[in-house]
Amino acid sequence: MINSEFAKIEAIVLHKTGNKLNEEGIKFSKEPVRINELLEELLLKYFFSPFKQNEFYNLSHETDLNLNEVYSYVSAIFDDPDNLYEQSVNIAKHLYEQSVHPKIKGGELYIVYFKDCNIDGEPMDAVGIFKSETRETYLKIYNVGEGYGIESDAGININKLDKGCLILNTEKEKGYLAAVVDNLSKGGEALYWIDDFLHLRPRSDDYHDTQNAINFCKSFVVEHLPEEYEMTKVDQADMLNKSAKFFKENDAFDLNEFANEVIKAPELIESFKTYKNQYEDERDMKISDEFDISDAAVKKQARVMKSVIKLDKNFHIYVHGNRDMIENGTDENNGMKYYKLFYKEEMS
Repeated sequence: MINSEFAKIEAIVLHKTGNKLNEEGIKFSKEPVRINELLEELLLKYFFSPFKQNEFYNLSHETDLNLNEVYSYVSAIFDDPDNLYEQSVNIAKHLYEQSVHPKIKGGELYIVYFKDCNIDGEPMDAVGIFKSETRETYLKIYNVGEGYGIESDAGININKLDKGCLILNTEKEKGYLAAVVDNLSKGGEALYWIDDFLHLRPRSDDYHDTQNAINFCKSFVVEHLPEEYEMTKVDQADMLNKSAKFFKENDAFDLNEFANEVIKAPELIESFKTYKNQYEDERDMKISDEFDISDAAVKKQARVMKSVIKLDKNFHIYVHGNRDMIENGTDENNGMKYYKLFYKEEMS
């Protein structure tokens, strides 16, 4: 996890980039921003507060890592921090070239050089690339004679970073260690920050192995199994619960152990392993057969494994455990389907 308690801002450059499709252009600052101690404290909170997960990435490229523009520019900064302003201009130009979706908003682009960011007890330098796109209205109160006046203004909420990437000076040969946040983009424009501009790929570690395995297991149960076998929603919910229990109660994941404990039926296990290859090929990823389970990833992905049976628009049944406590059938008189639930007491 990133610890910013002792982090310091060595230098910060601010530019403004627009939407290239709308020909909004770039407005470059002439020099780095000068900040005082109070402003540095506020900016550190603004920049670091969103990075709370142990979810890391690497800068990447299909053929040659050195052809990744951000990797090249950041490497030049780490080699000589005096290059920050020059490379900040290159970073702004590169971002502008990727800002071609009609929904991409212009905004301020901050390129920051940090000292003493702490990862797992090790201090290291980092380069931060942040973008603010939204404005919020706030009220300003001021004295007028013996009373007060009120006026409104628009500003940036330091508790809501829109987009950011923190690139730490470690694992250079793999594309550096990077953390990313994008709190605004949805749909087509969501690709431009993480994929087109930064060109990030998930770091190969326990966190992403756990995350990928959980998503794969859910996809197998919810999407793939019903295509091959007749399976009730109750049986699906039961298998999801057993999958979630496996990840919560075990320290390590073993594909064969998971299959034998959760999937059980030999024909389903064979389908499970075949689907894994298909799932990996379709998403251009590799899910390890064995890895240590990340508790942080399990906690974050808990909602993925929730077992909910949705009945028309009237009811949702949340299934948490014993499969034998729920039955489904069809009413002989009116043909309506029903679920029968067994319980010992109502909970308040």
